[in-house]
Amino acid sequence: MLKTALLFIITALAEILGCWLFYAWLRLEKSIWLLIPSLFSLVLFAYLLTLHPQASGRIYASYGGIYIAISLLWLRYVDSIPLQTSDWLGALICLGGASVIIMGSSQS
Repeated sequence: MLKTALLFIITALAEILGCWLFYAWLRLEKSIWLLIPSLFSLVLFAYLLTLHPQASGRIYASYGGIYIAISLLWLRYVDSIPLQTSDWLGALICLGGASVIIMGSSQS
C-alpha cells in the first residue's frame, strides 16, 4: 500500500505541475517555453497511471482522493494560500475514501 501511495503522490505532482505550467503560460503570460516541461510532465503523469496492475477505473477513482489532497498542499505551499478547516476536513474524507478503494482492490 505504501508503494501505491507514493506512486499516486508522484503521479499527482506530475499532473499538477504540468497543468500549472500551462496555466502560467496562458494566464500569467509567462514564456511559451513552459509548454515543453508542461508536456513532459503530463506525459509522465499518463505513464505513471499505467504502472498500476489493477483495472484503470478503480485506479482513477482512488487516485482522485490523493490528487485532491496533493492539490490542496500545492495551494498552500506553492500558491501560498492558507488552507481552511473545511479544506483539511475534505482532504481527510477524500483520503479515507481512496484508502478504502485501495485496500479493497488488494483483496481481490
